Amino acid sequence: MATIAEVAKRARASTGTVSNVIRGTARVSPALRARVEAAIRELDFHPNEIARSLKVNQTYMLGLVLPDVTNPFFPQIIRGAEDRALERGFLLVTANTDEQIERERRIVSALRSRRVDGILLAPTRGKDVDHIRRTIESGIPVVCLDRAPAGMKIDAVMLDNVRGAQECVRHLIRTGYRSIAIITGPLELGVARERLRGYEEGLREGGIEVSRNLILEGDFRENSGYRLAKDLLLQFARPSAILVCNGVMALGALQAFEELGVRCPEDVAIANFDDIAGNSAFHPQLTVVSQPGYEIGSFGATLLMDRIEGKTTRKPSVVRMAPTLIVRESTRSRPSLEGSIAGDESRSPQQKAIPSV
Repeated sequence: MATIAEVAKRARASTGTVSNVIRGTARVSPALRARVEAAIRELDFHPNEIARSLKVNQTYMLGLVLPDVTNPFFPQIIRGAEDRALERGFLLVTANTDEQIERERRIVSALRSRRVDGILLAPTRGKDVDHIRRTIESGIPVVCLDRAPAGMKIDAVMLDNVRGAQECVRHLIRTGYRSIAIITGPLELGVARERLRGYEEGLREGGIEVSRNLILEGDFRENSGYRLAKDLLLQFARPSAILVCNGVMALGALQAFEELGVRCPEDVAIANFDDIAGNSAFHPQLTVVSQPGYEIGSFGATLLMDRIEGKTTRKPSVVRMAPTLIVRESTRSRPSLEGSIAGDESRSPQQKAIPSV
C-alpha cells in the first residue's frame, strides 16, 4: 500500500501539499493539484483516516439524521449537505429515524460512539430532547434542518413556513376562492404549527373567518393526505380549495380526487408545499410552495463545519430561508369567476419569490 511520502515523491511535491489536496484545506495551484491527483490515482493511494483521526482527534465524518428518506423533499437536503461536506473533506453518513424518537436516540448514540465531528438533524416529533442536549454538551455540535426542537437554543436552518402558507392563501383568495381548507402535518411539530399559523393569518388578512371544520391534521404521509382529502371532498358543503402541507400528502389527496371524480380546479382547487418531482406530468400541474431543500442542506452543513473548525463562535440561531410560490393550473380561477379577478396571476403560471424576514 502506497504512503503519502511516495505520492509526494511521484508528484514532486511536499507531503503537506499532498495533504492539502486530499483535504482541500488550502489553495494549491492547478498544475500542482493535477500532479498530486495523478500520483494518487497511479499509486492507488488511500489515506489512513483512522490513524489520522487519532492524531488530530477528528474523524472528518458528519452524521445526517432524517425522519423519512422516502419523502422526496429530504434527498434535496442530502445532496446539498453532501456537496458541501465533500468540498471540505468530510464524509456524510445518513440515517433514517422513520419518525420514531427511540430510533432517533439510538442513531444519535451510535454516531457519537463512532466519533462523528458533528450532526445534522431533522428531529422527529415529541418533546424528548435530552439526547440532543447531551450530544452538544459532549462537544459535538448539532445543527437542525427543516425542524427545530421547541424550547431549545440550537442552530437551525428552516423554511419561513408562516410566510409560505400565508402567501399561498393570499393567492387563493385573490383568485376567487373563499372556502379554503388545510391538511396540516402533525401539530406536535413546529413546522406544521407554523404552516397552520400562516394559513390562519392569510384568511384573517382576507377578511375570512377561520373554520375549524376546514382544518384537518395529517401526519405528512401519503395515506393521511388521501383519507383527509376524501373527508373534505365528501362534506355536504365541501371547500372550494385545499392547501396540503407537504408533497407526499398531496399525492394521496390527488388519489382521492381521482377516486371520487372531483375535477381540479373546476370543482375544487388544490395547492401544496413541496414541488413534487414529475409535476409536469400531472394534469393539472400543481400550484406549490417550493422549498429550497438543497440550499437548506448546503447552508446547514457549512454552518456545522464552521462550528467544528472554530470558524464561528456566535450564539446558536435560527436561519429562515425564503420559499417560492409557483402558481400553476391547479388553482386557476373557475370560468364563473373569470373577469371578476384582477391581475395577471390568475391567468398564467408564474413564479414568485417570497422574501425572508
